[in-house]
Amino acid sequence: MNVHLKKSFWFLAFVAPFLVSIQSNAQFLSGQESDRNPITVAVPFVGFAPDSRGAAMGDAGVASAPDAYSVHWNNGKLAFIDNDLGFSFSYSPWLGNIVDDMSLNYLTFYKKIDRIQTIGASVRYFDLGEIQLTDINANAIGLENPREAAFDVTYSRKLSENIGLGGTIRYIWSNLSGNITGAPDAKAGTSVAIDLGFYYNKELIFNGKNAELSLGAHLSNFGQKVTYSNDSNEDFIPTNLRLGAGFKTNIDPYNSIAILLDFNKLLVPTPPVYQEDENGEVVNDANGNPVILKGKDPNRPLLSGAFGSFTDAPNGFSEEMQEIMISSGLEYKYRDVFAVRAGYFYEHANKGDRKYFTAGLGFKYQVFGVDFSYLVPQDNNHPLGDTLRLSFVFSFDTKDENPTDG
Repeated sequence: MNVHLKKSFWFLAFVAPFLVSIQSNAQFLSGQESDRNPITVAVPFVGFAPDSRGAAMGDAGVASAPDAYSVHWNNGKLAFIDNDLGFSFSYSPWLGNIVDDMSLNYLTFYKKIDRIQTIGASVRYFDLGEIQLTDINANAIGLENPREAAFDVTYSRKLSENIGLGGTIRYIWSNLSGNITGAPDAKAGTSVAIDLGFYYNKELIFNGKNAELSLGAHLSNFGQKVTYSNDSNEDFIPTNLRLGAGFKTNIDPYNSIAILLDFNKLLVPTPPVYQEDENGEVVNDANGNPVILKGKDPNRPLLSGAFGSFTDAPNGFSEEMQEIMISSGLEYKYRDVFAVRAGYFYEHANKGDRKYFTAGLGFKYQVFGVDFSYLVPQDNNHPLGDTLRLSFVFSFDTKDENPTDG
């Protein structure tokens, strides 16, 4: 019974907020007298770092060297991958120091068509574990197993020896209510989204050593809103813009170091501040809609919500800058066989307050590789503390491929 109560609590704490519509007054009343104003979205799992390599470098990866997980970080660099064929699998127990049956799983595959074209596909599955549901009187109404998944296909192409572009189409499915009988309007949420990526890579000479400079830009999860009931209650999905740079230099023929820096911003409306009366109640207009004191109406179409997200923060430019998340990472490699990684992720206290260090190791032997990462939050009591990720990678070079110019 205690386990069920514990699971129910964390389900409400970390999942229920994503079910709340951006139109809901209650969402904005919470914390309205403070500076905290986080952005809330549906299906946040599509933005979680799925692999150990990127996660070990502070969730940085838009301009890192291409690998099997390029579909997530920047599909534009997938065309630059060295091997002809590969697939990989990652597993991460989620909130592992709180519950024991939540997990994030990710399976990805790629295949080079020729010298300039590569295709890829991936499946992401988020299992929220078994939940004991109760009614408002704390009476048990059954067990449910909320789960979410995303399926996508990718095409990546070199435009030149230094520039690549990529495109991904994604189908998202989210069933958080299961078969709850007391909520006849509850249903699984679905969405279709796209990713667009740009990658630039240039070989250089740095201090007499071979080096590489890379730049990347990736727009991810640009797609339709999700509803768990009806079309009047829709939530934005986590449309994200990621910009970053990477620099790699060879210390000697066997050792190299890479440095990464990413900037992320959700292209989702910022919750406004609503006008309140002397009793602290939200004031409604003649149509029953809450009166906005500062900021913009968050109930906007997709394009308006995305482009308007740069100028809609209630406290202006300073708050817009708070919405930029920063990822930094470092990777040391020995002969492309052994890797040591570290990183840091920063999110402003008013926008979620995720701040954590990361570390990881990687080993590769012939066609097989394994990576491990570990997350250490600055707050010792943070629910993401001790998050582990384990990734397995298989990469092959085919003998019979006949490269063409496309």
